[in-house]
Amino acid sequence: MKLGPIYLAWHRIMQDIIDELERKRTLAKLGGGQDRIDAQHKKGKLTARERIEVLLDEGSFEEWDIFVEHRCTDFGMDNKNIPGDGVITGYGTINNRIVFIYSQDFTVFGGSLSESHAEKICKIMDKAMSVGAPIIGINDSGGARIQEGVASLGGYAEVFQRNVMASGVIPQLSLIMGPCAGGAVYSPAITDFILMVEDTSYMFVTGPDVVKTVTHEEVSAEKLGGAITHTTRSGVADLSFDNDVHTLMMTRRLFNFLPLNNRSLPPTRETSDIPERIEMSLDTLVPDNPNHPYDIKELIYKVVDEEDFLEIQPDYAKNIVIGFARIEGVTVGIVANQPMVLAGCLDINASIKGARFVRFCDAFNIPIITFVDVPGFMPGTSQEYGGIILHGAKLLFAYAECTVPKITVITRKAYGGAYDVMSSKHLRGDVNLAWPSAEIAVMGPKGAVEIIFREESGDVEKIALREAEYREKFANPFVAGRRGFIDDVILPHATRKRICRSLAMLKDKSIKNPWKKHANIPL
Repeated sequence: MKLGPIYLAWHRIMQDIIDELERKRTLAKLGGGQDRIDAQHKKGKLTARERIEVLLDEGSFEEWDIFVEHRCTDFGMDNKNIPGDGVITGYGTINNRIVFIYSQDFTVFGGSLSESHAEKICKIMDKAMSVGAPIIGINDSGGARIQEGVASLGGYAEVFQRNVMASGVIPQLSLIMGPCAGGAVYSPAITDFILMVEDTSYMFVTGPDVVKTVTHEEVSAEKLGGAITHTTRSGVADLSFDNDVHTLMMTRRLFNFLPLNNRSLPPTRETSDIPERIEMSLDTLVPDNPNHPYDIKELIYKVVDEEDFLEIQPDYAKNIVIGFARIEGVTVGIVANQPMVLAGCLDINASIKGARFVRFCDAFNIPIITFVDVPGFMPGTSQEYGGIILHGAKLLFAYAECTVPKITVITRKAYGGAYDVMSSKHLRGDVNLAWPSAEIAVMGPKGAVEIIFREESGDVEKIALREAEYREKFANPFVAGRRGFIDDVILPHATRKRICRSLAMLKDKSIKNPWKKHANIPL
């Protein structure tokens, strides 16, 4: 059959369009060019596209807005147009579960945010909200694009607004994989989890040069806002890893614990770890001497499925341990006092760390298991001046407001107000258990006796007898048990079995807080 001239002309036009499409795609995928890609690699960093390829399931990424360009004409920008405008956006899957993603491209205008750049990010954030899927932002940017002035600042604010609207609706993860400075830091700060790369990423509101000018302090970018600083001192970041690939793989692991949105249940995973498993070694975990420490993480690892526990903020406020695990294949949040650090006392940083985690779990239907060994709130002028009353109330508020299943196990000390705060029965704890070694009292026997029997303080033998008497009467789980504040005193080796049964019983728990626009948590 002979093809007519009209068809041939149409075919040539289509071929030209296809060739132009491929040329534009190739140009967009090259970003700022091979030289800048090579420079990125020399710094030990992956490119924006390589990061997406590592993070998502192979071949699952669907890119949007690859041809978007900036609209700036000032300062010679009308002659500098690169398709994509410095950010790659779209969606894909992680272990076959949908996720939206944006990845800033430092090879294009230093990853700086323009009005068009911001519009691309906002577009996928809106779509993530409407379909109920998490969003992951990969930050590697020099900040607002100076040539665009207030338009770029407005773009940041548009992103911030969406971060706030998405909070508690879909999980939001931020990966800091390069510079993140100035106003740019507030988008990650609003999100649920921040992961950083050691030595190649940093976050700060003002950089070292401004700090030197204003306060006359000399400090490097790494010390001011590097991964170690934010995971150990400021608490801004949750986790840090030694390179891009490690960070991206751990992001996949974290993502696997999270539900897709606030209307879905946590993901389940098949496990061969039976719920009735007994751990006899737990019977000797707590030392005979109440002043000797032990590692609460040993209890966590031996109770959860397959010893799989992802600790969050492991290097910050180490006196409290938080993280995700699974029980019978279902995601749970773990909160535990750590006797190895500050005897497990609650201080300002630990209270904030615990409260934020509890609120995340509550927002996304993740049951909370709390292991308690707390002698009280940290005393001292620095804590009082720093607002321990206000910050300690955050943890109390978070537990009291929380409506997901709450299971509490008191292993040893639960003294004073800290007993109340750590998911006690009075704060609507669903199942509250205690080990025989539990001491539930207003304060420790020694302190209590010194107050009650102050006049006998000079008589060592009498004080020792009084201490033993107080311990027998109050520093045990049975007084609380008689009042119904403890549901049962259990043998440590049966802890996993009892937690599994409690979670199964609470599977369909339904409880609602009074209607309100929002609570006024003591920020």
